[in-house]
Amino acid sequence: MTASLQDKVVFATGAARGLCKAIVARYLRDGANVLAFDYHAENLHAAAQSWDAGDRVLTWVGDVRNRAEIQAAVNAAVARWGRIDVLANVAGVAREDHFLEITPEEWQRIVDINLTGVFNVAQLVARRMAQQPGGGVIINMASKNGLTGEVKYAHYNASKGGVVMLTKTMALDLADNNIRVNAVAPGYIHTPMADEIDPPEFMDFYKDRLIPLNRLGTPEDVAGAFAFLASDDALFMTGHTLVIDGGQTAGDGRKLRAFPPGA
Repeated sequence: MTASLQDKVVFATGAARGLCKAIVARYLRDGANVLAFDYHAENLHAAAQSWDAGDRVLTWVGDVRNRAEIQAAVNAAVARWGRIDVLANVAGVAREDHFLEITPEEWQRIVDINLTGVFNVAQLVARRMAQQPGGGVIINMASKNGLTGEVKYAHYNASKGGVVMLTKTMALDLADNNIRVNAVAPGYIHTPMADEIDPPEFMDFYKDRLIPLNRLGTPEDVAGAFAFLASDDALFMTGHTLVIDGGQTAGDGRKLRAFPPGA
């Protein structure tokens, strides 16, 4: 348990499944209250049932591209608990397309959700945090792909690279308001979104050939990073992007026993 999260108020986007569903579960386990924001009402209802946290969770259906819906959720969280201490700014989408095949519509959709959506939520929540004596903590969801490119993900990579630089600049602008801003950059995490994009044989190849720790990440791996960055153990951290990738970006892509084949 992360003791410094007891009774904190968390605003979490993309909460209905995958990474943020696990992040919300971790915050609840550590004693926080959570406004869980997502555009998919049915998934959000199912997630709330799995958390089984009673009135410590307030679910809110909304779209990170819609500032009015975000503001309504911010107002609801403040009306319920009086403040927002932590923003877990997680909502995002991904798809695989060769650069030559990306449509303008898909480019715009991914940038609108992954980058502009992060900006929308962060700005509206930060405006509330700036009014609070204690400030707050903002944690943006970046990606390993925002630090190193990956084939067939130009739209996604660009959006996540933007999140990294947005995080750095927010940290500088908001420091005087006692608001810390960091990002988490996961590598390959086994989530429902990953299952929708990649077949199992690709996942096996990825962990066997590309990840030094020889496994895919889990949502709980990422949730631990979000808990740490929200806690008092990270009080002197801001503007940082914390990579959670099993060692993949530590080297040049060649694992110790990757050659000769079968070694």
